[in-house]
Amino acid sequence: MKDMAKKIGVLLLNMGGPEKQEDVRPFLYNLFSDRQIIRLGPALLQKPIAAMIARRRAPVSMENYQKIGGGSPLTRITAEQAQALEKRLEQSLAGEGGCIVRSCMRYWPPFADAVLQEMVDAGVTELIALPLYPHYCRATTGSSLSDLRQQNARLGLNLPIREIRSWPAEPEYIDVLAARIQEGLSLFAESEQAAVQLVYSAHSLPKKFIDQGDPYVEEIKATIAAVEKQVGRQGKLCFQSRSGPVEWLEPSTPDMLKQLAGQGCQNILMVPIAFVSDHIETLYEIDMLYKDQAAELGMRLESTRGLNDDPQFIKALRTLVLRAARSE
Repeated sequence: MKDMAKKIGVLLLNMGGPEKQEDVRPFLYNLFSDRQIIRLGPALLQKPIAAMIARRRAPVSMENYQKIGGGSPLTRITAEQAQALEKRLEQSLAGEGGCIVRSCMRYWPPFADAVLQEMVDAGVTELIALPLYPHYCRATTGSSLSDLRQQNARLGLNLPIREIRSWPAEPEYIDVLAARIQEGLSLFAESEQAAVQLVYSAHSLPKKFIDQGDPYVEEIKATIAAVEKQVGRQGKLCFQSRSGPVEWLEPSTPDMLKQLAGQGCQNILMVPIAFVSDHIETLYEIDMLYKDQAAELGMRLESTRGLNDDPQFIKALRTLVLRAARSE
């Protein structure tokens, strides 16, 4: 880092999302075309089958996105995170060649090829890839990093890339999660808070991924253990957003709600444990779908706020980048 000719480019990797109604179908096509998420028959049939699935699912997905404003806010939020992080890093790397931070999406612009070209045009000499997935999964972090490497090679750039694989127990990340939980508990009457059930909801995954060695669930449990050490209470883990005829991680979030209702639970604070930015899974599934389901079951469900560009969360990202930048 003492070489003043160096300029670091930081890429915040995320899934991306359709920003308006007409984006939904092509976004779904891009998503289901990725064989690292799901293998739809032989490789030659992946894209035709993906197109068929996107066409069938688009109407329902469009309705759901309409309920949260017409499209996903994920691209905007990730750009805001990048801007906030760049400001924090400018202070730390001012004497070391500086840096720029950009968002880089997997299934919707800005795609890796365009962002890499922007980095080169800005004089970047090395990259730090920071997935906004705290927990490693080959379908999210793995796919994003693989695509980044492929585009780097395809464009003939061959920029050195330092990859931050995962960060499930990063102390500043744990701090902001614990703070969100304490804030969420305050939504309930003081007399009710002791009996509020914490429920950690993570994006589901085909069970075969775990059977094949994916560390996703173990890393989520590491996050939960670190958080619970701070907040002094235990919660239950479940998995949302499952689709397709494969065996998914259990229990599902809807099943967890039914189970808790059967046990006489009255108040739930749901923590979107694997999501650091608001998008369809938090704004629609948790805040609308599961909240309504809980109400029908006689329970009150509240959720913790998204981390988004919270200064405490940006501080955690800054620490991760600086550690990677200064590692040999």
